[in-house]
Amino acid sequence: MDKVLILASVASMIDQFNIPNIELLKNMGYEVHVACNFKKGNSCPVDKVNELTMKLNELNVKYFQIDFDRNVFNVIQNIKAYKQTYILLKKNRYKFIHCHSPIGGVCGRIAAHRTKTKVIYTAHGFHFYKGAPLLYWLLFYPIEKWLSKYTDILITINREDESRAKEKFNARNVYYLPGIGISVERYRNKCFDKIYKRKELGLSENDFVILSVGELNKNKNHEIIIKALYKIKEKNIHYMICGKGPLERRFIKLINKYNLNDNVHLMGFRTDIDEIYKISDLFVFPSFREGLSVALMEALASGLPVIASNIRGNNDLIEHGKNGILIDDNKIDSYVNAILQIYNKTISLQCFDNYEIYDLYNIMKIMKKIYSEILQY
Repeated sequence: MDKVLILASVASMIDQFNIPNIELLKNMGYEVHVACNFKKGNSCPVDKVNELTMKLNELNVKYFQIDFDRNVFNVIQNIKAYKQTYILLKKNRYKFIHCHSPIGGVCGRIAAHRTKTKVIYTAHGFHFYKGAPLLYWLLFYPIEKWLSKYTDILITINREDESRAKEKFNARNVYYLPGIGISVERYRNKCFDKIYKRKELGLSENDFVILSVGELNKNKNHEIIIKALYKIKEKNIHYMICGKGPLERRFIKLINKYNLNDNVHLMGFRTDIDEIYKISDLFVFPSFREGLSVALMEALASGLPVIASNIRGNNDLIEHGKNGILIDDNKIDSYVNAILQIYNKTISLQCFDNYEIYDLYNIMKIMKKIYSEILQY
């Protein structure tokens, strides 16, 4: 039986993005292996990582610890990770590998080039993009362009990355994939007692609930919404942030500073996120950088109006003034005005009904084509 490897920097990327790919490859008759850092850098709790390893065992998938560091400047650690990856590829002689994440993509493609292994790389949003800091262009762009010549298939998940990859890079083939896939039906037609759920979360029927979903880090930019709520000063507006991350203590201090303990709720990692979407009134997504956000797709499929930063990926999904509001700057007042427009119902946003392109079934059809095509190279 031919072996294939799915490689990512951290286990949470396997858990969140790659279980369907693993199941697809197994159904195609492959022995599937997984390699990533199970111990450090994950955006989900240890319990969730343990569930992942149990799931991999159930699927009869072999998995390997690679000591990746998500910090690209930790060169010594990532050289160690590269060596581990090279040894793994040399030992197992994979039919092909599928790399994810910048660090996984660098180490995986160099090792694959040395071992003459075919390689697929999914770019979940290049670090260089329109409006990105100059340092990102100087550092990441040359690396990605150089490594593209070692890439048989490059998968991009937004139109800006697709265009740049086709025009500037040297991969054998570039595919556009509309995200990693969600169950549109799960979020569109979720049935449960919404009033009871609100009570469970300490909310009343009359509260206006704003929701963000994502790791508590600088990029997700949750802080600007906290500051916007401080300026709005509406007691029945509640802001729930679902996710964990390194800025949790900073947010707690900020919430205390602004006396917003009754209005801003750090919800941590949630397993009931589909229900939380449905009891919310507004989804806010002020990130500085995205590829094509799963959380944003889930919110839209749930029928929520959205306020989002006008960046690559977000503007693939949002049509300004139709199914959401796109913010061109990063000013608190811009978010204040947008939130109040929806809160006061001075703008009417429509829920689109054409999100099937992002459905997991459609994504897996494309992935099956990609996995079949690479064998021809």
